[in-house]
Amino acid sequence: MTFLPAPEILAAFTVACLLLVLTPGPDMTFFLGQTLTAGRARGMAAMLGACLGVVVHSMLAAFGLSALLVASATAFTVIKIAGAFYLVWLGIQAIRHGSALTLKKGDGRKAPISQVFLMGVGINLLNPKVVMFFLTFLPQFVSVSDPHAGSKLMFLGLYSIAFSIPICAAMIMMADRFTDAMRRSPRAMRIFDWLFAGLMGTFALRLLLARGN
Repeated sequence: MTFLPAPEILAAFTVACLLLVLTPGPDMTFFLGQTLTAGRARGMAAMLGACLGVVVHSMLAAFGLSALLVASATAFTVIKIAGAFYLVWLGIQAIRHGSALTLKKGDGRKAPISQVFLMGVGINLLNPKVVMFFLTFLPQFVSVSDPHAGSKLMFLGLYSIAFSIPICAAMIMMADRFTDAMRRSPRAMRIFDWLFAGLMGTFALRLLLARGN
């Protein structure tokens, strides 16, 4: 199947997705906060809404990058190199500031599930950092010379969502234990931050060396 990346590329992308899913951010804060204050149903609604926002971004990025590749392989290469430096920046930020999970206490009121879902969509759909991430991260796993790069970009975008949903669902089902473990283990979180930074740096270096050759 022409849309499937090589096994080693998919394996590397899977490892990256795992670290990214486990990195606390606004979406994780929202769906875990909803779970702890309003129940698992609203936590699931928040998580699915956040995933829908990511689906939109990944598809827009895949179509846009595919069109850019068709129009100019050079421009696509520039995007990839810029993405390498962005990945290095992400790694530096992880080391400097670390991961954070800040959950706000609820006021006792439960918003309708539909409203929670839409709020989840907005968390990622209106986040410019998500746009930047998909524009610079996805291209790291395709070759400029690959005639099927467009279909592979779309596959990777959808794969990242499908991969993250069961993990996030497990977090919701074990929200109490998961959040307590994160709060009690600052050393483990620092190890995770360095692993994340190392992985981002490895992808960036691999790309820059490939371009240099």
